[in-house]
Amino acid sequence: MAKYLLIESRDPYTDRDVPGHYQVARDLAKDGNEVTLFLVQNGVFPARPGQASGELTATAQAGVTVLADEFSLRERGIAGGLTEGVASAPLDTVVDQLADGAKALWH
Repeated sequence: MAKYLLIESRDPYTDRDVPGHYQVARDLAKDGNEVTLFLVQNGVFPARPGQASGELTATAQAGVTVLADEFSLRERGIAGGLTEGVASAPLDTVVDQLADGAKALWH
């Protein structure tokens, strides 16, 4: 079992490739890997409950840990009330996972 860290910096409202990145995370988890999807910059927008948040909830339900960067959330005025399956986390999480040998994919 490998560890993967997928970093998503784009939002699905302006980039149609984003749901495909979520699917990659789900597929990796389905294959028995330990997968974290870390949302940063505009990638945190769908962490708010709404139309685009369903993909993130489905990703979390598929066994992927879905985290949203605390700073990016604050910077965009998103406080609390994150969609089901998404938790807030510091950017240090990325550094820690890379130090632990996680393979990273950035979108």
